[in-house]
Amino acid sequence: MKLYIYDHCPFCTRARLALAHYGYDFENMILANDDEATPIALIGAKQVPILQQTDGTAMGESLDIVRYAAANAGKDFDENVRPQVQAWFERVNGYYNHLTMPRAVRLGLPEFAEASAVAYYMEKKEQFIGSFAENLAQTESYLKQIHADLAELNAWVASADALNGTGFSMEDVLVFPLLRNLTMVKGIRLPEKVADYTAKMAENYRIDLYHDRAV
Repeated sequence: MKLYIYDHCPFCTRARLALAHYGYDFENMILANDDEATPIALIGAKQVPILQQTDGTAMGESLDIVRYAAANAGKDFDENVRPQVQAWFERVNGYYNHLTMPRAVRLGLPEFAEASAVAYYMEKKEQFIGSFAENLAQTESYLKQIHADLAELNAWVASADALNGTGFSMEDVLVFPLLRNLTMVKGIRLPEKVADYTAKMAENYRIDLYHDRAV
């Protein structure tokens, strides 16, 4: 079983979490960010993650992969998200890319090993968030905003092993990938419970954080 990903991609992290949680043996296949041919050949679209089964069949869409991983393992997946957590996710998801996207290309990640992949990513994402340089110049403003939101999230972290305190759920699938990408940001301060949760999830599911290379 192969999972085609970009290391920095939060949607890919969702799939990695679920496959690891439900005990699958899979190989992460990191694509160059400007490789259009491979994903199009697999699912007819330039997107990741893509889960390829041993028989060669492939599926995309992160939440479809999450649900498939649970169902195929004969397990129930907890889709519940507390309203306050959903509201937090939607609010932060509306702006955190202004902090993370300009940094992703500076971390030495394999999907950006070639200059052509960096240029491809920048062209696509600057259409979405504006100039990377201008976003980096506004770091302090975005940090002030995210620190306030992280302080709020701290109150909703019920356990370091699962955000809801009872077990792996949609809350983890939504929130952990976002928190992981925020570790790209030099100067980010995660409150105690958020930091413990982020570190423990990374350890439990063997997903590296970015603190050591933060920009």
